[in-house]
Amino acid sequence: MNNDKILLGRIRDLARRAYENNYVTHTEFLSGSELYDVKSMCVANSMITGDNQIEGVDYCVYGGTSEAERSVMCFLPSYLDAEGFLLQEEVDPEVISCILIEPVNRKFADELTHRDFLGALMNMGIERNRIGDIMTDQTRAYVFVMKEVAQLICDELCRIKHTTVKCKEVPAKECDIVPEYKELEGTVSSERLDAILALVYKLSRSKAQELVESESVFIDGKTAYSAGYDLKEGARVSVRGYGKFVYDGVQKSTRKGRLSVKIKKY
Repeated sequence: MNNDKILLGRIRDLARRAYENNYVTHTEFLSGSELYDVKSMCVANSMITGDNQIEGVDYCVYGGTSEAERSVMCFLPSYLDAEGFLLQEEVDPEVISCILIEPVNRKFADELTHRDFLGALMNMGIERNRIGDIMTDQTRAYVFVMKEVAQLICDELCRIKHTTVKCKEVPAKECDIVPEYKELEGTVSSERLDAILALVYKLSRSKAQELVESESVFIDGKTAYSAGYDLKEGARVSVRGYGKFVYDGVQKSTRKGRLSVKIKKY
């Protein structure tokens, strides 16, 4: 409860400062579930005063790309709307920087995972909430970070595992790496969340239910509380410790009455 009060106080302060001083203010990076919790608390405390408006101040959610999983809530001054802010960030970033990290010599480079890049940044003392999405192809990565830590990374990050790397700030639109996924197909008795989880991660239904009960499953950024929830086509599901997938829906029914479904597993 105290943490909720602190967070609400922080949101109110950011909105007030944007209004009184007429400049952009912002949170650190928030995960999809954290962002949902912030919005829910704002609704519960009557802080929503209009579409994309808190305490009378316009805001937008931005993570560097349109499909970002980790985003920043930005409060806007009176002279700037969301479209103008995004255009401004594209030309001259003030909130989020995109950094390209790549090996100096690819021939001798290790295979580097998302965890390797994240670990190297956090070992520099950079907190997790200052690091956004990391898009990697196992050799190089585009990393979205808060603007104030970008120069530190470019100046000091020179090695990941056994690989010597170089870093430079680049426009976000240069990021040409998209998340890879595998298409899965299988049959389930229903579109219940536990049935889909069991199919995707090869679990028992009881284990899938335990994941939901431990609040480790998120649907479109919202914590899932019921294993019996029916997934909707297009739902984005993430499972702490397992990964994420997009549910592409029912393709057909089998002769035995089961449902043939398709999933994109990342």
